[in-house]
Amino acid sequence: MNRATFVFALLLALALPLSLLAGRVWLDPATTPNAALILGELRLPRAVLAVIVGGGLGAAGAAMQGYLRNPLADPGLFGIAPGAALGAVVALWFGYTASAWLLPLFALIGAGGAMALLAAIAGRTGGIALFTLAGLMVASLAGALTALAISMAPNAFAMSEIVLWLNGALTDRSWREVWLSGPLVALGVLLLWRTGRSLDALTLGEPVARSLGIDTSRLLWLLILGIGLTVGAGVAVAGIIGFVGLIVPHLVRPLTDRRPSQLIVPSALAGALLVLVADSLVRILPLVTELRLGIALSLLGAPFFLWLLLRMRRGLA
Repeated sequence: MNRATFVFALLLALALPLSLLAGRVWLDPATTPNAALILGELRLPRAVLAVIVGGGLGAAGAAMQGYLRNPLADPGLFGIAPGAALGAVVALWFGYTASAWLLPLFALIGAGGAMALLAAIAGRTGGIALFTLAGLMVASLAGALTALAISMAPNAFAMSEIVLWLNGALTDRSWREVWLSGPLVALGVLLLWRTGRSLDALTLGEPVARSLGIDTSRLLWLLILGIGLTVGAGVAVAGIIGFVGLIVPHLVRPLTDRRPSQLIVPSALAGALLVLVADSLVRILPLVTELRLGIALSLLGAPFFLWLLLRMRRGLA
């Protein structure tokens, strides 16, 4: 266990019980009526889901930045999150939300479709440039179709539901979403962790990595599957939650030797911590309605992204 893993595991262990008490009404287990019910059925599944979603996004961001060798890379560039969002929007557009399982199922189908399209375009060559362009194309296409669905929504209620869902939140989530997303995200993080040594070799360049015996096509397939599972499952249960995969690796990197293999697990823990803390904060803000988690993280992530750009500009000057 490296230092970063220990630090973020410890912080997460401290933050999780505190998040169970935070809310518009602070919970005192000793005096609050029905405290056990509130903890077990409302706050605990929401906190666990925050850990799951944040962990998947953090690991995906670290793996993607290692593969593209670009500290500004974000999992959304792969097009999988927009694909999952499009699937969920289709379910909302047609009103397929009578069953609680249909919306996440459609989102997972959308993520799977984006993964299949990526693999069809760039899966055989394994080239980084082609894969990046393919991801941008898939993201652009999914975004355009999502905008089309919003503009042609059959009624105002459907449009409102689509817009609210796209903003991302963990409100009113239950153990059902935990059991749906947990195994998928865990499998995705495991696949991404297995790419660690290959990503280390890739930092020396593709020709050198191939000379060291790295199968770049297999690496690409593992990344597509790993990021598809982590990001797709997260979007399926929580909507679009951006910037986690961008911010987290930068917080973790100074605590490691900067090799991609040493970033994936601590980035998963740091992502879980970031989403958990952010979700706790949106619950306690004195607002008329709860601030959407996706909006809150975008308000945090956009200035962080600008700071990164300015720092890189100074470095190039």
